[in-house]
Amino acid sequence: MTTAADIMHTGAQWIPATETLDRAAQLMARLNVGALPVSGPDERMSGIITDRDIVVQCVAKGHDPAKVTCGDLVHGTPRWIDADATVDQVLDEMESHQIRRLPVIKDKRLVGMISEADLATHVTDRQLAGFVEKVYAKV
Repeated sequence: MTTAADIMHTGAQWIPATETLDRAAQLMARLNVGALPVSGPDERMSGIITDRDIVVQCVAKGHDPAKVTCGDLVHGTPRWIDADATVDQVLDEMESHQIRRLPVIKDKRLVGMISEADLATHVTDRQLAGFVEKVYAKV
């Protein structure tokens, strides 16, 4: 049985909620990723910040990314999946919450991320089509 750990991209890193968006963008560039899980003061995930969030919610509104923090932009209930979850559970979590990136946790530690690209190379065409239909559907 294929698990989340089998399909995830390893090397994911947290960014503290207190860190500024310019620093988040620099870390994304260095890691060649488009999203970072954000950790709160309790060292638990408080959300995910994306490159699009930085552009649309900060830069496009005329705010200074050197002054806005990651914590200022994250909202909602953070979603994640256990490393031992099945691919069907991964798809269900991503589809039901219409999310494109999913942190993978093992023993309360971030061990990876699953993105659309990871799904595209590890699931069937039918599963991928179902994912796209549900995640990109208008609510």
